[in-house]
Amino acid sequence: MTGPAASVHLVPEIRDRATVVTVTGTLGSETYPDLRNGLLKIVTDAPDGVIADIGGLTIEEDRLASLFATIALRIRDWPGVPFALVTPRPEHFVLLARQAVGRFVTVHPDVGTAERELDHPPRRRAVQLLAARVGASALARQFIARVCAEWQVPEHTEDALVIATELVENTIRHTDSAPRLRLELRRGVFTVAVADDDPRPAVLHERVDSTDPGLGLQMVAQIARVWGCSGSWAGGKVVWAVLARAGGRAGDPGRVRRAP
Repeated sequence: MTGPAASVHLVPEIRDRATVVTVTGTLGSETYPDLRNGLLKIVTDAPDGVIADIGGLTIEEDRLASLFATIALRIRDWPGVPFALVTPRPEHFVLLARQAVGRFVTVHPDVGTAERELDHPPRRRAVQLLAARVGASALARQFIARVCAEWQVPEHTEDALVIATELVENTIRHTDSAPRLRLELRRGVFTVAVADDDPRPAVLHERVDSTDPGLGLQMVAQIARVWGCSGSWAGGKVVWAVLARAGGRAGDPGRVRRAP
C-alpha cells in the first residue's frame, strides 16, 4: 500500500517535436488519480504530442500500469495528439507488456528515440482570443467562417458555427475569463474548443424559453460526435467538441466526456 508520504511529480518541458514530461515518485493506489489527472491536463495544453519519461517512477502494483492505456484512450477523440512512454528500465518493459499497455501506447528506451518515432499526423490549427463581452460569439463566427474557407472544409462550417456560439456564450455567461477559441483539423476530423481561466467544470444548460441565448446542451450533443470538458495544466479548462465527419451524423446525442 502506498505510504502517507508517497507522491508523484510531473515536470513538463516543451520541445520542438513534443512536450516531454519527466515523471518521478511512486505510482500507488493513492497517487493514481494525481498522475492520471496531471498527464491529462498536460496533454490538453500540448499541441504536438506528449512523451512521458517514467524512468524515475516506481510502480507499486502491476495493475496500476493500465493508467497509461487509460490516458491513450481518453485523449483519442480529443485532443487526438500522440502519446508515448520512455523508460530505460527492463522491469518497466516487462510490466507494461504484461499489462498489454503496448497495445495502446508505444514504449521507448530513451527520449530521442521516442521523439523520432512519434506519429505526427498532418494537422491544421487556428487560435483566436476573444474579448470577455457580449458580441464575442459574433466575432467567433466570423473567425470560423474565414478559417473554414481557408481550409476548404465548407461541410463543417455550419456545425462549427453553432457549437462555437454555444461554447463562447457559455464562457461569457458563467466566467469572467476571455474565451480562447481553438480550431483544429487532423486526419479529416474537425474540432472546436474554447478555453477559459475558470477551473470549474462547464455546464451547458438547456434553454428554458426562446429568449435565452444559446442553443443548449441538446443541440451541442446532437451535432458533436463527442464533446467534453478537460482541465488545463496552466489552470482553467477547455470545453471541446469533435464534429461528425461529413455526412456521418447519426442524429443521436453525442457522447460526453468530462475531466475528473
